[in-house]
Amino acid sequence: MKKILILCCLASVSIITSCEEESNVVKTITVSNTLEVPRSFETIEISKKSLNLATTINFENLVIRNTDTKEVITSQFIDQDADGNVDMLLFQPELKASSNKKYELVIAENLVKDTVVYCYSRFVPERTDDYAWENNKVAFRTYGPVAQQMVEDSVAGGTLSSGIDAWLKKVDYPIINKWYAKNDKNPGAYHKDTGEGLDNFHVGVSRGVGGTAVKNDTTYYVSKNFTHWKTITNGPIRTSFILEYAVWDVAGKEVKERKHISLDYGTNFSRFEVNVTGVDTLSVGLTLHDKKGEVTQNVNEGWVSYWEPHDGSELGTAIVVPNDAMIASDHFETSLVDQSNLFATLKVDQQKVVYYAGFAWKESGQYPTKELWERHIQNFTTKVNNPLVVSIN
Repeated sequence: MKKILILCCLASVSIITSCEEESNVVKTITVSNTLEVPRSFETIEISKKSLNLATTINFENLVIRNTDTKEVITSQFIDQDADGNVDMLLFQPELKASSNKKYELVIAENLVKDTVVYCYSRFVPERTDDYAWENNKVAFRTYGPVAQQMVEDSVAGGTLSSGIDAWLKKVDYPIINKWYAKNDKNPGAYHKDTGEGLDNFHVGVSRGVGGTAVKNDTTYYVSKNFTHWKTITNGPIRTSFILEYAVWDVAGKEVKERKHISLDYGTNFSRFEVNVTGVDTLSVGLTLHDKKGEVTQNVNEGWVSYWEPHDGSELGTAIVVPNDAMIASDHFETSLVDQSNLFATLKVDQQKVVYYAGFAWKESGQYPTKELWERHIQNFTTKVNNPLVVSIN
């Protein structure tokens, strides 16, 4: 498949006089924080359409500047609908509690582009056909049709699962390409921690961290591996991509799903926007592994969490569902291998569900205890349900 060309920049620009500064300002953006807590690492999306730019202004020549300090901040352009044209600009403001801050959209003809990509994803044909993604906090992967076919043909090395694997990194720089390269030279190398973390999270046929399922009576049905992929963007603020799945059977009913997955800088949670047909509810799961961890079910607030002992350390996983879309949860245990999961049940609205799934590994130092992890989940849920308010003048 062909990857989409993306544009991203960390822009710096020198503007010589105050008159030139004013003439280069295209729009003023006000970002407001309605919560009594500071906010950071939350992404603002500015669509090209919303700006109503003059035909003489090139959208891709715009940068974001703090109105007070005149500092140009990190931004990223995205071709969100993958039609070959950039249509969205991203940035991450920092706001104090109950405050607002003004930014300017400025024309900058001579951009200095930085190639550092913290939020990254790609198809991995050299490891059968994984799709992997990461940011400065966490990394994930899932599995494609070749890996499925190998299992169905009884060929060693395949994987039959639509579950989401967690790669436990403890560094803030990208590791996907490095770990796959090590594994290519020495199979199994990324299962050993040499200072950056490792892949010791078992998925099997479980839901891993955020895989989907459909419940019928007392049985959970799941799809097979993804069939097609499309990378949308990589950059300093966001990576996003699309995974397609073949139609699958749920007690005689046909179900089809398409996942638009994104991961932004500074968060432990991937965002899943799933288009699904054939069902009114969709379940999202967290594997319970050997069932020795602690389950927390908080349907009223819209999240579930699992904290477990993990290979000599500890690990927390969670699902967060915004806008009261979680209608139930299910601590589902069975004697069947890899099929015990903590499920969140979501209502399907206009053939779509949105949820966040992520994790924190104690060795990373991010949220090293169950209490800190669940406090973070609560804060994250509150912010998701109370997004920053943006106005453009």
